[in-house]
This record gives sequence, structure tokens and C-alpha cells, in this order.
Amino acid sequence: MKIDLTNQTAVVSGSGQGIGLAIAKGLAECGASVVLNGRSEERVALALSRLRGAVPGAEVNGVAADLGTAGGVDTLVSAVPRTDILVNNLGIFDPRPFLEIDDDEWDRFFQVNVMSGVRLSRAYLPGMLEADSGRIVFVSSESALQIPPEMIHYGMTKTAQLAVSRGLAEMCAGTGVTVNAILSGPTASEGVSEFVSKLDPDPDPDKSPQELVDEFVRQHRPTSILRRAATPEEVANLVVYTCSPQASATTGAALSVDGGTRRSIV
Repeated sequence: MKIDLTNQTAVVSGSGQGIGLAIAKGLAECGASVVLNGRSEERVALALSRLRGAVPGAEVNGVAADLGTAGGVDTLVSAVPRTDILVNNLGIFDPRPFLEIDDDEWDRFFQVNVMSGVRLSRAYLPGMLEADSGRIVFVSSESALQIPPEMIHYGMTKTAQLAVSRGLAEMCAGTGVTVNAILSGPTASEGVSEFVSKLDPDPDPDKSPQELVDEFVRQHRPTSILRRAATPEEVANLVVYTCSPQASATTGAALSVDGGTRRSIV
């Protein structure tokens, strides 16, 4: 299968590193004109440099904006008024006991993880419907269906993404616009490495970050069939396919790339 996204513009939120940057790379390799996003100019500049080095000749641009705010979304949309592909990847997570999560933290997680995707979809969907073509993908998590007790606020936002994704897909019925969600599992990204270090403040110094994350999966996600963390590239592969013309009959779905962590046959 050869995925060709030539002449397609793709906006990937939260793409300064990790899964977001891997998605941007995968889309660029398929010929898409990719727009990176991060909160700071420095983060965006570094991501652009990494992407251009990995995909020579790629058409890539970046917009620094905090998409956890309405103003940040306005900044991005003003810079990029239209897109063919929107990947709502931006997300934050932090292990914290439920009784220690105050109202401000609940709201912060909802604004970043949910409302960023809501606002971006609201801005870009009209152009897609007018063109009768487009792809919207929400990068959710298996935590949407198996709420992690160590970060219930995060799980709540991932479940909300599934509701928004399915609702938008229903709204786009009979058009060439598809909307899907990706149920990613534990992934060896920079953010997850930091997450694991918070759970274990005294990690084995002889183990690499990948080994520590893999160990976390085996200890704390024992239902994983993969028995290791996925790589950002493995998650990105499914996202890129979902954005492709080949996925034209896939919509309203929650597609798993969780290493079999969820014990379910559907």
C-alpha cells in the first residue's frame, strides 16, 4: 500500500515531540504539507529542525500557540485558515491522587485535552464539508475505556474525546469527511518517560528510558499482549493510515493501537 498525501495540508496539534512529531513525520513522508504546533517558538523551531532533517525536502511549517486556550486556537487558525487533515494530538497527563486534584486542575485538563480539539474541529470542519473531503483524527487513549486510578482526570478527558469524535462523524454522515479516534496505549515517548519517573522516583540507573517504560507496562498494565510500550512511530502509522484516501470507509471508529492492553474482542 502506497499512501500519497501530495497536495494535502495537515495540521497536527501538540507536535513538538513524541507521538505528535512522529505523526507529522509520517504525514510528511507521504507528501503532505505539514503544520507543526507547540506552545513556544523554541519548541516549534526545534521540532521543525528535527522534521526537516528526517524528511529532506518536506514542506513543513510551524505555529507557536497554546491550544489549551481559545486565543491560542485563534492564532493557529489565523495562520492556517484551512486544512485537509486535522490531527487533534495535543494532550497532557500527570499522575495525581483523585483527592488532590482541585477544580482548576480538572478544568486545565479539560481545556487542553478536550476543548483544543473541539475548537480546532469547529474551525476547520466547515472548509472540509465545503470541499466534501477531509480527515479529522483525535488521538485518544485506551485510558478512555480503562480509567487509570492514578489519573482519573486524564481518563475522563480521553473518554470525552471519543464522544466528540463519534458525534462529529455522525454529523458528517454522507459526506467525504471522516472522523475517527485512536486508542493509543502506553507509548515510549518523552512524556511517558517523565510520567514513569514520577511513579518511581528512584529508577534503576542502568536501565534506559525505553527499558523503564517497558518495565512499567509489564508491572502496571499486565493485560498488555505486546508486553512492552509501543513506539511513537507505531502509533503514528495507524494515524497516517486513518488520514489516507485508503481509509475512506473508516469513520466514527475508535481504532486501537494499545498492544492488546484492553481485554476485549471488539
